[in-house]
Amino acid sequence: MTHLVWFRNDLRAADNAALTAACKQREPVQACFIVTPGQWQEHDWSPARVKLVLDHANALSGRLAELGIPMTFLTAPDFRESIQKLTALCEAQSIRHLHFNEEYGINERKRDKSVKAAMDELGVAVNKYRDQTVAPVGSILTQQDEPYSVFTPFSRSWRRWIDDNQPTVFPIPEARGKPVAAETFSTTNIFPSQFPEPPPTLVETGEDAAHTRLERFLDERGKDYKDLRDLPSVDGTSLISPYLANGVLSGRQCLLAAREREGGNQEGLTTWTSEIAWRDFYINILYHFPRISMHRAFKPETESLTWNTPGDAFEAWKNGQTGIPIVDAAMRQLNQTGWMHNRLRMITAMFLTKNLFIDWRLGEAYFMSKLADGFLASNNGGWQWSASTGTDAAPYFRVFNPVTQSERFDPDGDFIRRYLPEIAKLDKKRIHQPWAGGVIPGGYPRPIVDLKESRKEAIAKFQALKN
Repeated sequence: MTHLVWFRNDLRAADNAALTAACKQREPVQACFIVTPGQWQEHDWSPARVKLVLDHANALSGRLAELGIPMTFLTAPDFRESIQKLTALCEAQSIRHLHFNEEYGINERKRDKSVKAAMDELGVAVNKYRDQTVAPVGSILTQQDEPYSVFTPFSRSWRRWIDDNQPTVFPIPEARGKPVAAETFSTTNIFPSQFPEPPPTLVETGEDAAHTRLERFLDERGKDYKDLRDLPSVDGTSLISPYLANGVLSGRQCLLAAREREGGNQEGLTTWTSEIAWRDFYINILYHFPRISMHRAFKPETESLTWNTPGDAFEAWKNGQTGIPIVDAAMRQLNQTGWMHNRLRMITAMFLTKNLFIDWRLGEAYFMSKLADGFLASNNGGWQWSASTGTDAAPYFRVFNPVTQSERFDPDGDFIRRYLPEIAKLDKKRIHQPWAGGVIPGGYPRPIVDLKESRKEAIAKFQALKN
């Protein structure tokens, strides 16, 4: 009897519940990964993320081959046909046990339900594992056994669960025999015909590279994370989100590595581990409230908001031509690199949804179409927070002033200058609002919206929901 491990959003050999369970058996173990370009397009995956996933899947194939575990690449246009390909593989290879780690988007859950039905007909035992979060999804509940919809009490329960359960990580399984030839998937099969050419690779490929980046961050900048995390001009973040989003690193690995260094409860590392809690929180929201992966607001009453027609304003936002320097620099960073600093994600999202009053779903989809670390739970959670439509959302009357944010978090304008060369010669005061005096250089646009008046209008529209 052969065991098959189906890799999806968990492209790692270490700390992988499905792989670990399969390798505890004496029978042969195989692996597979299914490339579904049509489904990825439907889910707004970016070329940067597709390239990253394929590169990491190839790296994983090589690592598994060293362990004597062959990995097969299958290609299907979408989830429906991927089930047929998986079934055919199980029949051809005499698979009797299928192992995989759960995913929580609505389409993924429907796919896995169909897979279970198809495998039941074949007589293949299906083994599922809750491996995407530190505490198993669904295990952090209120005293009334209800899911949390506010982060702070969730995080307190989450930390208690960790203290009570002391989670550990699974090591890489031992080799199961001699190394085998590694199968690889050629990215030329998918680029550039179905996806535009991606930007330069954001992070190095493979688990070793992911752990090296994590260790370097924790050793060199972790203690300063709380002070530096909001400054886009400095290298103050970990930049491991592309690894987490695609399962090259697990939340458990990150948490335990940080706790090993906390020692005297360093404030920076404690702050950084709260980001892991946020990730788990949003995954739990996706699990408990499937509607958010169906383009629905978490707060039903906000569905009746009448958003502005996107038009030219949306195009200006996408292209970094709004006339608000911090917003435009952030959007150009996204377009050029496939990544955006987290503080800037909040600023640009709130500008779109509050000042331009454009539907958050359009911004959410655009971010997914560009981000190398696009991850449904976190991206949706962040956008709905900014739009005041989601869980634990920013109060509708709290609207970031992008100029104030810029002056606070990019005080010398270094980040703005990096991405807006047309205004790079402005002094550090005027660069935050070039329209404030004199001629705007280099053809840079005037603001497309009045910040003060648009804020008032947005607040009034939210207040109207209560009447």
